[in-house]
Amino acid sequence: MKALVFTGPGLVQVDEVPEPRAGLNETVVSVARAGICGSELHGIRQPGFRKPPMILGHEFAGRTPDGRRVAVNPLLVCGSCDKCSAHKPQLCRDRVLLGVHRAGAFAERVAVPDSAIHELPSTMSWEAAALVEPTANAVHAWGLAGGVSGRRVGVIGCGTIGLVCLFVAQSSGASALAAADVAPERRDAARRLGVQEVGDALAGEFDVVVDAVGVGATRAAAMDHLTRGGTAIWLGLAAPDPGINGQALVRDEKRVIGSFAYSDAEFVEAISYAERLDLSWVETFSLATKGALIFNELMNGRPLPVKALLEP
Repeated sequence: MKALVFTGPGLVQVDEVPEPRAGLNETVVSVARAGICGSELHGIRQPGFRKPPMILGHEFAGRTPDGRRVAVNPLLVCGSCDKCSAHKPQLCRDRVLLGVHRAGAFAERVAVPDSAIHELPSTMSWEAAALVEPTANAVHAWGLAGGVSGRRVGVIGCGTIGLVCLFVAQSSGASALAAADVAPERRDAARRLGVQEVGDALAGEFDVVVDAVGVGATRAAAMDHLTRGGTAIWLGLAAPDPGINGQALVRDEKRVIGSFAYSDAEFVEAISYAERLDLSWVETFSLATKGALIFNELMNGRPLPVKALLEP
């Protein structure tokens, strides 16, 4: 079968690869759509968790051999460590991610544990289905923040994660929403979600700020625009630099919470949100003919689409 393979630092190419084999309690899913994540675009420049050769792709949906339309939770956990026992599977000590630690969904087919499979509504588009995974990150982030109902919310970064965070906050009763991004194309996408206050930087103060970029400057900005006693949620993983003023953190009793992945229940909850997303900022490309090209162009700064999906 054909797959988009990470072959070396900053390199991907479409190759013929062996068919996946389903292990015990596993199913081979035929991939319908798989999303290119920003973590993949910057994560392959220097191999770390992803070791080439590796089939990337952790945001995806497809069909089972018996015809069910499904989204797949790519976070595989042991179920028995102290974190799993405490109902925090995203912190599992032996967690494995499809597309990071084992073959992912930039391929025609992928083997996945049966426990990772979740059925989709028959009316849900494949494009929306491929966004369930990033939307689950938003559901988890707002949960860590203690909810957003009646609170002023700011989001830095209007890529996929930032946009789904805005949508979930909007749907959950945030009293005010603001978004910031340096790219006008991404700011336009935030406006199409109905966000009125959109600019290249946040203005004013907020009860909760999400940094969906993850560099020192955006982490510092998230802290700077928090009200006293406010909460910053860090989702972005672009760079390790924390960028924050530790004294301001103490004096104003601000909180910083890192957010990674989600529980299985949050993944299921995300299906209903993703089904209602505006998808005008999403575009689908053929994996075989355009997969390597669009991946490389996005990795090297192409501004649009905000979200690229691959169709095997």
